Amino acid sequence: MLFNSVEFTIFLPVVFLLSWFVFNKNKKQQNILLLISSFFFYACWDWRFLFLLMFTILLDYFTGIQMCKTDIQKQRKFWLFLSVVINLGFLGVFKYYNFFAESFADFLSTLGFIVHPSTLKVILPVGISFYTFHGLSYVIDIYYKKIKSERNFIDYALFVSFFPLLVAGPIERATHLLPQLKQKRTFNPTQAIDGLRQILWGIFKKTVIADNCASLVNHIFPNYSDLSGSTLVLGAALFAFQIYCDFSGYSDIALGTARLFGITLLRNFAFPYFSRDLAEFWRRWHISLTSWFKDYVYIPLGGSRGGTWMKIRNTYIMFLVSGFWHGANWTFLVWGFLHATFLLPLMLTKQNRKHMDIVAADRMLPSFSDFLKICFTFTLLLLSMIFFRAENLTHAFDYFACMPVNLISVPEIFVSKILILSLIFMIVIEWIGRRDQYAIETIGKNWPRVIRWGFYWGIAAFIIVYAASQQQFIYFQF
Repeated sequence: MLFNSVEFTIFLPVVFLLSWFVFNKNKKQQNILLLISSFFFYACWDWRFLFLLMFTILLDYFTGIQMCKTDIQKQRKFWLFLSVVINLGFLGVFKYYNFFAESFADFLSTLGFIVHPSTLKVILPVGISFYTFHGLSYVIDIYYKKIKSERNFIDYALFVSFFPLLVAGPIERATHLLPQLKQKRTFNPTQAIDGLRQILWGIFKKTVIADNCASLVNHIFPNYSDLSGSTLVLGAALFAFQIYCDFSGYSDIALGTARLFGITLLRNFAFPYFSRDLAEFWRRWHISLTSWFKDYVYIPLGGSRGGTWMKIRNTYIMFLVSGFWHGANWTFLVWGFLHATFLLPLMLTKQNRKHMDIVAADRMLPSFSDFLKICFTFTLLLLSMIFFRAENLTHAFDYFACMPVNLISVPEIFVSKILILSLIFMIVIEWIGRRDQYAIETIGKNWPRVIRWGFYWGIAAFIIVYAASQQQFIYFQF
């Protein structure tokens, strides 16, 4: 069930009305409703994988309780090891088995041995990377005694499977979400309206910008050898906007939907394309995943405590793991390697924490220096995005090789005026709203009611008229 589908436009109001007007007597009833709704939401993708989700929930719920029952370190380590191995085992089989099998066969072929590996003919369970990380963070935090195990199974199961975040995040922490699920929630009209605003902006970015960019990107990347260099640059730029509007649009819808039920999820995007360097970008892009890898990979490896060499080593490990998390393809490993390399000069010069505040925080426009930094950072992102979008390394390197050809020419691909205007509108609105949690959080709040609601209804009308054909969210494949 896609957020931008007719089914979801029916599903969401039904669950909302049941939650606040039928099962609103107490917290337990609401959580049971939300849990059943979340399982139904997930089963709409493929009901068979619902059993995998349930098994993962039971595994981590049980191992968490067992760890809290004992202070014997060996026993606690056993239960942690059991949970981590089984969770990563499922993830490895479904997501990485074919990659390793085929890569090993290719390696043997270079030595003169011809091997035909057996590969799995199964689809990747949607959201497995996200709900696996929910469970892993929970059991790891219990092991290090940051939290105690949750004894209420309904509350824990809902923490892992809450439908707005189930298939593409944000990656929640038990310390943030579980306390909200355990307390009684009352309907807050202001919070609900705020959630609807965020949903509206997310749908606009997804359906009007991301999906219309996708149709052009899906033509440019497979046909790169027949197109000019200027068109290939355009394709990389369009993909950068596609993936941002697709994923941040999903996150806006997820956060806004959760707010309808009185729940606040972790922020996942903070206007990353206005970043002045790559370090700032990674503090603003997919925030929940970046912080997850920082807390559970970078810091356990030693973080920045062991000097410059250890800091560099740990950064490369974190980004290579992050790249591999995105997919079983060498392109993602190169993408991660590039980002670690781009960060290297900032770390060596101790400039990686220079830009901690929002750009032009007290001005309407950025300084010329900040503008150049934003453009340079975006250019580096475009280079890495080519690897992110390419089918394989050969595709990526060939795409780069074709880019110098007719680089100054006019692109052959026609970009509609509507898409150009939509991109300009999105950039302007996000720049104006860059100090807020999402772009239109406060825009128009002081306008007369007629003009304010005209602005919202104008965006809704634009979605209805210019939304592209329904397409799956990019991060569902991860």
